[in-house]
Parts: sequence; structure tokens; C-alpha cells
Amino acid sequence: MDIKSETAVSANPVVKKRIYSLDVLRGLVMIIMALDHTRDFIHADAFVSDPMNVLTTTPFLYFTRFITHYCAPVFILLAGTSIYLQGIRKSKDVLSVFLFKRGIWLIFVEVVIITFAWTFDFGFHSLILQVIWAIGVCMILMGLVIRLPFNLILAGGLVLVFGHNVLDFITSTHQGLFWDLMRNGSFAFHPITDGHQLVIIYPILPWLGVMMLGYCLGRLYARDYSADLRQKQLLRGGIGLLILFVILRFSNMYGDPVAWTSYDTITQTILSFLNVDKYPPSLLFLCITLGPALIFLSLFEHVHNRFTQAISVYGRVPFFYYVLHFYIIHTVCMVLFLSRGHAFNEELSLVFGMPFRFVVPGEGYSLGIVYLVWILVVLSLYPLCKWFSDLKQQKKHWWLSYL
Repeated sequence: MDIKSETAVSANPVVKKRIYSLDVLRGLVMIIMALDHTRDFIHADAFVSDPMNVLTTTPFLYFTRFITHYCAPVFILLAGTSIYLQGIRKSKDVLSVFLFKRGIWLIFVEVVIITFAWTFDFGFHSLILQVIWAIGVCMILMGLVIRLPFNLILAGGLVLVFGHNVLDFITSTHQGLFWDLMRNGSFAFHPITDGHQLVIIYPILPWLGVMMLGYCLGRLYARDYSADLRQKQLLRGGIGLLILFVILRFSNMYGDPVAWTSYDTITQTILSFLNVDKYPPSLLFLCITLGPALIFLSLFEHVHNRFTQAISVYGRVPFFYYVLHFYIIHTVCMVLFLSRGHAFNEELSLVFGMPFRFVVPGEGYSLGIVYLVWILVVLSLYPLCKWFSDLKQQKKHWWLSYL
């Protein structure tokens, strides 16, 4: 896309195929996401201590992890928005079939391609179900959901997001494969065969609720919707979620399974207040992540410059970026591992019960090195993402829609 056409996009953000502000936000969270995965593979304290543990962390480490919390909820929200926008151009029958096939493809990618990127384990001793798996299953379910009336989809999404923490108080829902798949997640291990296991990190129900609300968000980007009204509603919605977060979090009554605590220092108390549950995503976790996302969409709808243009490139090819960045970061980890005198054929390291080749807990680098590697990885991916983005715009091959 040339400068002239991109200027037109910024002047009229609702275009035939892509919405500029959505690409910028999506690209921003994709860039931030790579920071967390770089920390996982490179940082000395990764897989040794919890960066969110108020008693052992530092503010710099804490917020290095905290900022990456925005990635999954924003990405899944915008996936739902994308489904709505596709529904403007496609019939429900065509869209349902596409969502089913893409969902199956994403589950395969998670179990095979992404699991291997994480572990470099040819034996696939752990099959890890993370965000791509959750998106895949949610897309399959959305193929059915989109046939419902809009208001019913909105109500269902609100019930799942605002109501799933009720299950915190129902002990019968806290165990078992079914509930781990549906709602609990949180690194739940389930044996498949001798020596192989299923690791459930992202459950279905809360993330389905986020995708359903993202679908409803898409209505704000319909051609006949007022841009001024959209910006006002996004801003009010974002501020409202943040206010709700403060009220519910302060009360310690509902919205997150772990209460915040007062500590001897203000810093530790603030960190405790902000430390909400991602696995599974609590209501308060979604409030504090999706609230700022809506505010960003409101304030940046007409912001167009070289920086946002560069960021939007990553947002136009998020799946392509997501797969590549894992392999690049883990390859860097392997090179650093060998440079420290280790052998290529050393046994797999068991980290949190999962095999990770070339990862030795406690043997890594400072956060400064993590940030340096992160920046270099993101910059190295830009030419590839730009090339693939241009290819998707120029070619209309059916398989490109799955990448």
C-alpha cells in the first residue's frame, strides 16, 4: 500500500478490507508479545521465579511481564471484530464454513507447529494448548454463534466474561479434564499415554466470551456507523472498564480468585492490586487489559504517521509473525546455549513439567539483554512481514486467508 492510499485509510478508517486503527493496535500487541517470549527463553530468572510474585520480583521485571498481559485478550477481541467485518462481505453459510476450517487449522498449528517451536522436542512429549488453540476452538464455535441474533450474542458474551468467575465459588467445577478445557486451564497437566501429556493453558469459555464481545464491537465499524459516535463509545467503554476494575478490585469481593493485600511498601501494595489472574482470564484481568485497548482505538483512530504505519505492518500479518517469532527466538536461545559450552545433544530440560531444549533454568541473561534481543527480533521480522503483507494484498490465493 502506497503513502497516498494509506493516507486515505487514515482519513476514512472504515475501508473495504482493513481498518487502519485495528491493524495498529493488533501490531502493537504482537510486538509487545515477543518481549514476553524473549524473556521466557533468554532471561536468567525465567522458569525460576514468578515475575508477578510481589515478594520476589522487581518493578522493572514485574511490568515487563505485566505489559504483555494485553496481548492475548486484545488479539482475541480483534479476532472477533474481524469475524463481524467478514460477515459484512460473506453470507453466514460461507463464513461458518470458513470459521470451521480455519479453526481446525489453528488447532493443528498449535498442537504441532507451535508446540514444537516452544519445545524443539521431536518426540512431542507435551502437547501445549495455548492462545492459538483457544482461538481455533472459539472460531469453530463462532461458526454457530454468528447465526444467533446480535443482541443474544452480546448478552452471551457479557455473561461469559462477567459471570465465569462465579465458578470460583463452585468447588465441583475445579477439577477434571472437561473443566480444565472449558474454564480452568492454568497449566493443567493431563496424561495422554506413557511419557506424553496434554498441557492446558488457555481454556475455552472466558476466551469465547471475549471473542463474542469482539464480534459485537465490529458493529461500531460498519460503514453507516458515525465515526464520532464510535470514538465516544469506545472511550466511554474503556474508561468504564477501568473504573469497574478499581471498584471490584478494591472490594476484593468478586472478579478475581486471589485478593490483593496491603504490604509494608506502597510499591508492593500497588503490584499486588494490579496482579490479577490470566490463567484463566478473570473478569478483572479482562477489565484492565481491554479497557485501555478500547481507549487506544478511540484516541488513535485518526493517528497516522511513519511509526503507526510501521506497526500496522505487523498487525496485517499477525499469524505469520506469531509463528516466525517463536522459531527465531528459540533459535537464538539455542545459539546462546551452544555458545556457553553446552552440547547440541544434551537432554531436554524439564521446565514446569514440560521439555524445553536448550533452556536451562537460572542460566540466562539480564533484562537489558532480553530487551536488546527482543528489539532485534522484531526488527528482523519487519521485512518478512512487509513482504507477506504485500503478497496478501496483491494475490488472492485461497490459502493466504489461512495465514
